[in-house]
Amino acid sequence: MTDHNLYSIFNNRFPNDRSRIALETPSRRKITFAELESASAKMANLLTVNGLRPGDRVSVQIDKSPEGVFLYLACLRAGLVYHPLNTAYQRSELAYFLENAEPSAIVCSTPYLEVLSELSNDQGIDPLLTLDADGSGSLTTLSQVLDDQFATVPRAADDMAALLYSSGTTGRPKGIMLSHENLSANAIALVDLWGFSSGDVLLHALPIFHVHGLFVAINCALMSACKMLYLPAYQPQEVIRNLPACTVMMGVPTYYTRLLTDERFTRASCANMRLFISGSAPLLEETFREFELRTGHVILERYGMSETSMNTSNPLHGERKAGTVGPPLPGVTVRIVDASGKALPPGETGDLQVTGPNVFSGYWRMPDKTAEDFTDDGFFNTGDKGVIDTDGYVSIVGRAKDMVISGGLNVYPKEVELVVDSCPGVLESAVIGIPHPDFGEAVIAVVVPEKGALAKEQEIIATCRNELANFKRPKAIVIVDELPRNAMGKVQKSALRSQYAEVLKK
Repeated sequence: MTDHNLYSIFNNRFPNDRSRIALETPSRRKITFAELESASAKMANLLTVNGLRPGDRVSVQIDKSPEGVFLYLACLRAGLVYHPLNTAYQRSELAYFLENAEPSAIVCSTPYLEVLSELSNDQGIDPLLTLDADGSGSLTTLSQVLDDQFATVPRAADDMAALLYSSGTTGRPKGIMLSHENLSANAIALVDLWGFSSGDVLLHALPIFHVHGLFVAINCALMSACKMLYLPAYQPQEVIRNLPACTVMMGVPTYYTRLLTDERFTRASCANMRLFISGSAPLLEETFREFELRTGHVILERYGMSETSMNTSNPLHGERKAGTVGPPLPGVTVRIVDASGKALPPGETGDLQVTGPNVFSGYWRMPDKTAEDFTDDGFFNTGDKGVIDTDGYVSIVGRAKDMVISGGLNVYPKEVELVVDSCPGVLESAVIGIPHPDFGEAVIAVVVPEKGALAKEQEIIATCRNELANFKRPKAIVIVDELPRNAMGKVQKSALRSQYAEVLKK
């Protein structure tokens, strides 16, 4: 069998000189590629001597540390399935994930140990190992005495490498099965598309329980054998301090908007940078323009999701269009279809579907849901509403579940948000639908003013009246200090719908 193990592919691309630095922390701790190999081998040995076998799941709720990278690689090497958990998850959420994933081992940081210890006892999961942000814990202590050699377990292309869960904003989260080929094909495509080389230094400030920080950032760095500057968390002052030593940064839009509020973030601080990449949430065109004016750099926006990793990207060389997520990646096919599944021509809005080696095989133990979300010819229904222009650039105009149906007419939130965001004094907005006794749903806009500015409700309504058909106009404007977001910066519209469901009755 040809070995498709993602670690084997990484390892084949590691530099011949294994003493080169693979990862460096802000405290200037330096970890070589040789140490990545030996530390991950020891952890793989620890997991296997505890009885884990290829295909077993390892649930991981840990704070960010270099040792967390070792653990991820150890799971790949042993043929285990890496199951990352958001560190913000609470007991009831964790209970569901563990019951559903049925892991054979859990690794957690001390702050989460009490809850996970109780749950592991309840569900008979053993071992339960610890790994803290400083690298200490039973995982490292027990693995240190083991052999630093491990024969990587060969894997088939479609063998599962990772199990991620959907956000769960509608119903129970679904387990997303990502194969070794899904992850390797996507990383190889991105390294080529974004021009990664061994001379790059990736500033890594993202969390590592999500596709963006784990499978996009880390995988690109390992696949290109470049160095990562590994920050424990996103802090604007730390990013600015470390930017001069880096060449590439990946971030969510919030990272970039916060940088722009800091006067220390200047063109000079970006002098060594070659690329800023944004994803996980829509980038405001205002941020796109302001960033270019401040730094001289044009942010590269791309589009992906947990089920597919990256689908499209603005080009490294060529026009990066504000408000778009670029053309499909090589080997990926994207199409826009109507409600009957008929392909639509450029310029028309519809349901976005995708196929390619990056697309997951299905939902964990949910064959009916898998069948529902795939077409007969193998395309995955993303649940996003999109449009493709004549140049092949994709724009995401909203999620199907976020679409508002008012008086039987469809309202795409993104279209209304663009109008609201253009109003004086408005920083950003979120458009949602709330129950209405006559129209079924009514449109309202939740608005965040610019710092020190006064966003005027009547001016916003007047602008919408001038630029939008009557069924698209917000029936109310709600002014707030900030929008609720998840860990990856995505606006939680389900929370807004719940909070403001009664706003028109006041």
